[in-house]
Amino acid sequence: MTQVFAEDGSVVPVTVIQAGPCVVTQVKVPARDGYSAVQIGFGEKKEKKVTRPLKGHLDKVGKGYFQILREVRVENPDEFQPGQVLESGVFLIGDRVDVTGISKGKGFAGTVKRWGFSRGPVTHGCKNIREPGSTGCATFPGRVIKGKKMAGQKGNKRATVLNLKIVDVRPEENLILIKGAVPGGKNGFLMIRKTNRVP
Repeated sequence: MTQVFAEDGSVVPVTVIQAGPCVVTQVKVPARDGYSAVQIGFGEKKEKKVTRPLKGHLDKVGKGYFQILREVRVENPDEFQPGQVLESGVFLIGDRVDVTGISKGKGFAGTVKRWGFSRGPVTHGCKNIREPGSTGCATFPGRVIKGKKMAGQKGNKRATVLNLKIVDVRPEENLILIKGAVPGGKNGFLMIRKTNRVP
C-alpha cells in the first residue's frame, strides 16, 4: 500500500496492483461446454515446472506457460479469442470493483482473537479470562450447534472486499491503484471484477 494526493489536496490510501497482462487461454461456449466463460492465465512459469496435460493445453495458445489459470464467466464469449491479451486498460478511473484473494494466515487462534469475544473478569479466583464460555445447549437439543464460533484456524481463506473505487489506472505499466486495502499479503494473487452493487 501507499498513498496519493487527490485534486483537493487530501491524502488517499491506495493499494498498487499489477493487473495484467492476462492471456485468454480458452473460450468456453454453451454449445460445447454448457456455459459461457473465458479461461485466463497470468504470471510466467518455467516449462519444466508444467505438467504434460497442462503443457498440451497451453501449447494450443502458444503464449507461454502461466502460474495462475482462472475462469471468468462472461455474457458474450464471442468477444474473446484464444491468445488475446487483456491489460489494465479494461478498467477506468472511478470504476467500482470487487477484489478477491487469500487472506493472511494467523495460525490457530482462540475465540477472543478470532471472533472478538469479550474476556471474563480478571479477578481473584477467576479461571475463564479468555475462555469461550458455554458452547452447548440444555437437554434439548443436547449438542453443540453446527457453525458455532469457536477456536480454530484464523485467516488463510478466500476473502472478498466489495465495492472498492479505482483511483488511477496506468496502462503503460499495467498498474491500477485501488482505494483501501485488499485481502492477502505482498505479492499475492487477486481476482478483480467490476462490482454489480450500487455505489
